[in-house]
Amino acid sequence: MSAAPEAVMREWFQQVWNERRAEAIDRLMAPDAVVHGLGAAPISGPTAFKPFHQTLCAAFDKLNVEVVQTVTEGNRVTALCRVTGRHVGGALGGPATGRSVDFWGTTIGRIENGQIVEGWNTFDFLTMYQQIGWVPTPVVG
Repeated sequence: MSAAPEAVMREWFQQVWNERRAEAIDRLMAPDAVVHGLGAAPISGPTAFKPFHQTLCAAFDKLNVEVVQTVTEGNRVTALCRVTGRHVGGALGGPATGRSVDFWGTTIGRIENGQIVEGWNTFDFLTMYQQIGWVPTPVVG
């Protein structure tokens, strides 16, 4: 019997992101999976996802994705996540700043046979870039 969608999603964030285990990507993501919202074009499959994973792991130490809440409907699970870390590497295309980040995002995953087959992501990367100082925060008021 396959793992429940919520369990797969929680395992994804724990092993792939918090424990930085790239080999878990192959186990938890279907070979023909499609991931939306992490770049200009969808990412197709584990092989194409690994460079994205490697880039974020190189850019941030102490990266932690806390799954705060989930909602499951059938084979789809939505995870509300809080992301924290410290910007220590130039992998994002600019110099490391040493600044901490703390931002939120949501992932909706479709799970089949214990693997993610489709994912939609809306993470607040603008806030992340503001926190590392690459984008100015507008003055309100």
